[in-house]
Amino acid sequence: MMRKIRVPGSVPRAASKLDKKKKYLQIALNSTLEEAEKIIFSLPVSDRIILEAGTPLIKRYGVESVAAIQRASLSRSLSSPPYIVADTKTADLGEREVKIFAEAGASAATCLGVAPIKTVEYFIAACRDYGLESMLDMMNVADPSGILKKLKDLPDVVIVHRGVDETEKDKSKPIPYYQINQLKGGFGLMMAVAGGDSPKEIQSAVFNGADIVVLWKDFYSAEGNIRELAENFLREIR
Repeated sequence: MMRKIRVPGSVPRAASKLDKKKKYLQIALNSTLEEAEKIIFSLPVSDRIILEAGTPLIKRYGVESVAAIQRASLSRSLSSPPYIVADTKTADLGEREVKIFAEAGASAATCLGVAPIKTVEYFIAACRDYGLESMLDMMNVADPSGILKKLKDLPDVVIVHRGVDETEKDKSKPIPYYQINQLKGGFGLMMAVAGGDSPKEIQSAVFNGADIVVLWKDFYSAEGNIRELAENFLREIR
C-alpha cells in the first residue's frame, strides 16, 4: 500500500484547479528559461492560459524550470499563482517525481500511458495527495480506454498526443481526434490535445470536444506578435 504523502509547509501555493466549463490554451515552453520569460511577459493576462514546463526545459534546468516560470508569471500578472504543468512524462517512480515537482510549485504533472499500470496508479495517487492535477499522456497508446479501465482511480486529464518526431518528415499522420469524445463520453474526463500546429488542427480539436489545446511552435516564431497570437487562439478555442 502506498504511504500517505504530506506536503511540507514550504511548498509554493499552486493555482486552483481547472474548470470543466472552460476551454484552455496550454503553451509549452520547450527551449530556454530566457525565451520562456520573454513569452510569458508578452502574454495577455487570462485565467484560460496554462503554462507548461516542457520536457526539454525540465531536462535542461530541472525543477528550477517550474520555479522560474512561476516567478516570471507572478511578476507579469501580479495576481493569483499561474497554472503550471510540469511535463515530466513520468514512466517510472511516479510517487517520487510528483513529490519533486509539487515542491517546486507545479499545478499538474504528466505521466505516460505506456508506463506500467502500477506506476500510473502511484502517480495519480501522489498527485491527489499533493494537490496536483494528474494528466495521463496517451502518445503511442493504441487503446487509451483499455488503460483507463485498468486503473483504480482515473486521472484528471487525458492527453491525446501526436509526437513531434512523428511529423518531422511525414506530415500525413493524423491526430486521433476520435479518441476525444470516446474517452470524454466513456469516462467523463477533461481532454487535452497536443501535436497540432495549424489553425485547422486547432479547430478540429475544439470541434471534437477538447478542453485544452497544447501549442508551442507558433509562440517561438511569433516574434513581437505573441500577445496577439495568444488572444487569437483564446478566441478560437472558446
